[in-house]
Amino acid sequence: MSTDSNTMFLKIEFGGGLELLFSNQRSHRITIPSTVPADNNTSVTTKDAASPATRPADVTYLLHHLRDHLLKEREELFMENGTVRPGILVLINDTDWELEGEGEYLLKDGDEIVLISTLHGG
Repeated sequence: MSTDSNTMFLKIEFGGGLELLFSNQRSHRITIPSTVPADNNTSVTTKDAASPATRPADVTYLLHHLRDHLLKEREELFMENGTVRPGILVLINDTDWELEGEGEYLLKDGDEIVLISTLHGG
């Protein structure tokens, strides 16, 4: 867990083939800011702008962060219309994200997020 109140530590897991888009690595441990730009811009920190609109980090921001910093290929297989593509199951601390408010779930230090693709071609 993070000891800095300005950041939070998260464990991210990918499965069902989704890990292939993320350097074939199933597990990632990342640190993100606790407060993020309201527009989900992951290339600037809240310290960079003069007075940016900010909000607490949520799963929507995390998805943008994963796309911008960890995704290695085929963005269209991961995100669509600002969220995960249909067919990707998202678990927040072992609970379906639909029960947690989906992208609006406010992340907490130590959260575990699992993303599993349920789509299989043939």
